[in-house]
Amino acid sequence: MAVIPEEKGGRRAITHWQIKERLGNYTLMHFELETGRTHQIRVHSAWMGHPVVGDPIYSAGRKAIGVNLPGQALHAWRLRLIHPVTQEAIEAIAPVPQSFTTLLDVLRRRSGAF
Repeated sequence: MAVIPEEKGGRRAITHWQIKERLGNYTLMHFELETGRTHQIRVHSAWMGHPVVGDPIYSAGRKAIGVNLPGQALHAWRLRLIHPVTQEAIEAIAPVPQSFTTLLDVLRRRSGAF
């Protein structure tokens, strides 16, 4: 997956993002997708030079931060979609995993945000 201009065969992928909290050299972000391309958030973040922490594909060569993550530091806390058959609005909300909370606690302590 990569960012490729539409005129060169790429497909439109729109990601809105907002900074939620600065944590030293790291930033807690909120992303909202208009499109749903494979690895969209991970690709766009890496393309901007700020890959997702723990991403084994798009953050290659980045230093580990000393927190044992089961994957990348990316969490879909809320998903909203329209059911393709019934056209009913569906929303699912998931709590933040403990590993993500631990990561935020460590980064806040290191950055002096605590």
